[in-house]
Amino acid sequence: MNHIRYYSRRVVVTGLGALSPLGRDVPTSWSALLDGKSGVTSTPSDAGFEKLPCRVAAFINKPGEQPIFEATQVVSTSEVRTLSSASLHVLQAAEEALQDSQWKPSTQADLERTGVAIGMAMTDLDYIVDTGLAFRGGGLRKISPFFVPRILTNMASGAISLRYKFQGPNHSVATACATGIHAVGDAFQFIKYGKAEVMLCGGTECSISALSLAGFCRLRALSSKFNETPHAASRPFDKDRDGFIMGEGAAVLVLEELEHAKARGARIHGELLGYGLAADAHHITAASEDGSGAYLCMRNACEDAGLNPEQVEHVNAHATSTPGGDAAEAAAINRLFLNGAPPFVSATKSSTGHLLGAAGALETIFAVKAVSEGQVPPTLNADVIDEKCKGINLHRTATPWQSKQRRIALKNSFGFGGTNATLIVGQY
Repeated sequence: MNHIRYYSRRVVVTGLGALSPLGRDVPTSWSALLDGKSGVTSTPSDAGFEKLPCRVAAFINKPGEQPIFEATQVVSTSEVRTLSSASLHVLQAAEEALQDSQWKPSTQADLERTGVAIGMAMTDLDYIVDTGLAFRGGGLRKISPFFVPRILTNMASGAISLRYKFQGPNHSVATACATGIHAVGDAFQFIKYGKAEVMLCGGTECSISALSLAGFCRLRALSSKFNETPHAASRPFDKDRDGFIMGEGAAVLVLEELEHAKARGARIHGELLGYGLAADAHHITAASEDGSGAYLCMRNACEDAGLNPEQVEHVNAHATSTPGGDAAEAAAINRLFLNGAPPFVSATKSSTGHLLGAAGALETIFAVKAVSEGQVPPTLNADVIDEKCKGINLHRTATPWQSKQRRIALKNSFGFGGTNATLIVGQY
């Protein structure tokens, strides 16, 4: 493939942090994923959830169970009212990622060369509705002075920047379900093109509510067949799939210019090799049936990495468990790898649900762990592969990844509006 390399700076991953439906940190979440556990459970039996066709979701704090995360673990009691839940979640993930990276900048120069890029797809709809009702009933005095900051999608990035005094790029992305990958990919380019030496990047999402689920139910996007068996509800590529499962959480990666990481003796989890973007230009919510947008996006990522597709041995698929979306992605994967051995395909949303703006970031962490540890995570509930998804090498159990070459993985995320993003991660 012909590709002009405009900049030669290499970008590596030196820190990982996550708060997910599988656990409150990366080791717990990764271990649960490999063990085939599911973070999907029943929604509460009140607050409007009971009226919905879909009554399952993937929460961080499971209804009726001991919470694994409390806001006061990251901020003071007085600060809780100033930040959205999504911002609180990402502060937890950012702290883990920074500790993992051991990046503790103190000089002005280091602070100016450390940036943040965190994406969020949706704000808390209930908070907006409740504030609107309070205003209509009681006037201006019922509006919190923190109302606007709490609903801005860039405030998660702002919260990290403020806490750690990072003065490099302060960036945010909101591209529906492609948000997490776009945030990581943009941060990758900031370092590659010399805008920063270190970037904290990823996504966060805390928008599960009866209202948000109702909106997706009206789109017929959520699963409704498996309310009595929540763990079976997210079933990518399976013939009985009937929609995605909404999830919540946060995931943060520390990206770093290679020589900068080596100079301070940082542990390197993996290397980002390529970033691809493309549009379906087809429909407001549905992917093109032939997967042309997804194929173009993956091809662009391979070209950006200077790789041929056959060098990629693992794909962490977007695979939300929607009938049309999974079939389109399967078609795109089959087309991209037509002339080589089919890669190992994992659909980890079968375990975590769909974290919307945080999904791509969490799944990028899973891809990094796969290349660094040589383990391909399983896909749950894919009992009988749909005829429209045949041809992909889907792995239903955790599989050792033994390779005679450098382990390379590809991660997809696709969003409403036809926006597509792909990252390529390599073993370091």
